[in-house]
Amino acid sequence: MTIARTDDGVDLYYESTGSGTPVVFVHEFAGDMRSWEPQVRYFSRRYQVITFNARGYPPSAVPAEASSYSQLRAVADILAVMDHGGIAKAHIVGLSMGGFATLHFGLHHAERALSLCVAGCGYGAELAQRDRFRGEAEACAAMLLTEGMAVFGEKYAMGPTRLPFLRSDPRGFAEFKAQLIGHSALGSANTQLGVQRERPSLYNMTESLAKLTVPTLIVNGDEDWPSLRPGILLKETIPSAALTVIPNCGHTMNLEAADQFNRIVDDFLTHAGSGRWPMRDPRAMVASITGVKP
Repeated sequence: MTIARTDDGVDLYYESTGSGTPVVFVHEFAGDMRSWEPQVRYFSRRYQVITFNARGYPPSAVPAEASSYSQLRAVADILAVMDHGGIAKAHIVGLSMGGFATLHFGLHHAERALSLCVAGCGYGAELAQRDRFRGEAEACAAMLLTEGMAVFGEKYAMGPTRLPFLRSDPRGFAEFKAQLIGHSALGSANTQLGVQRERPSLYNMTESLAKLTVPTLIVNGDEDWPSLRPGILLKETIPSAALTVIPNCGHTMNLEAADQFNRIVDDFLTHAGSGRWPMRDPRAMVASITGVKP
């Protein structure tokens, strides 16, 4: 068991597989490092692949107070794992909660990121949805603490953006749900309150996002409705961002459409690593398709 200790004394469990240029995978709220198994098997053939369990996800430590969990703390935890592993720079790939952490890592530690792959990032970001999103996070935490992980997991796994996964891969979905139900109720509740509920809206971050120049890929499933508009916002705002959408796919895209996801990310890492990743031409950011004034 390899453990990285954070500056606030939290132990994070991580694994390193393969050799080559490092790629760090950052998991979503409903997943853990096991959620990246299709990616570990694929990318460790040519890369050093690092996966870890966020704080609150055993065998990583589960701090008892929600104040020990935050968006910035999630960023610092990625850095702690990299530092413990002696990794100066890495490609960072994150899904959902991990996608937000990946994006914020690029904003705070651009010098440590070779590239950013931000997948399924956007739920709760739209300003009109902020109050509902915060209320849902509080309701999730309350259910976790009063009814337990098994009851919560059965409910959460059947969320609207997970249904495409159930439809396309029932066996894979069952494994995903079983792993979710095995998580810590306390850790999950604190993650909802400290990380999910309190993270800033992407729509309030456009000034800093516009300064991000690390090669960035935004990936969404076309049936992951809460992430589609925020994904376009990220594409429009980050000058180094590309956007790709996986058809007939929901939120759990790295498992639901593992082959497509792996090919997309593989192509991106190759291109980003070539030194020829393009920046947006501001002349193209106009409504006209001809450039001819009427």
